[in-house]
Amino acid sequence: MANVAIILVAILLGIVLINRYVIAPPLPNSESAVVANQPPSNAKIRLDGVDWTKKHKTLVFAISSTCHFCTESAPFYRQLAGAHESTQLIAVLPQPVTEGRRYVSGLGVEVDDVVQAPLNSINVNGTPTLLLVNRDGDVMGTWVGRLPADKEAEVLTQLKADKVGN
Repeated sequence: MANVAIILVAILLGIVLINRYVIAPPLPNSESAVVANQPPSNAKIRLDGVDWTKKHKTLVFAISSTCHFCTESAPFYRQLAGAHESTQLIAVLPQPVTEGRRYVSGLGVEVDDVVQAPLNSINVNGTPTLLLVNRDGDVMGTWVGRLPADKEAEVLTQLKADKVGN
């Protein structure tokens, strides 16, 4: 009887392992909710009330007040806010503007404007997402999730570049 139980447990364990690691392999180890279908470079985005020509570049923070990765990214976002004068900072949230302003303010991040819009309207499917946009509304860079140090450095380099996309 014990032999039958051991065989059944081994079969069950085998099925679970096959399902988990072969049929549905684990996602890469990441601190983000990275998803496909982010705006490709040079995609044009539109946001009601946003004037892309106000500054040389615009950094869009596509975030949500319910996203813990967004909250955990606040120290980096504060660093971005002080990174370069020629960059406009826009926070886009699916929540109402008043809630969005309260959330962004609570993070200690100073932005030029807070906009309420469905994130999929700018082809963003996961939060947080950073979009670097030029004066024509073209996406020149996209970063998704809570960024590791090398990706944070990449964003800062792009902000400090003379021209968007350098």
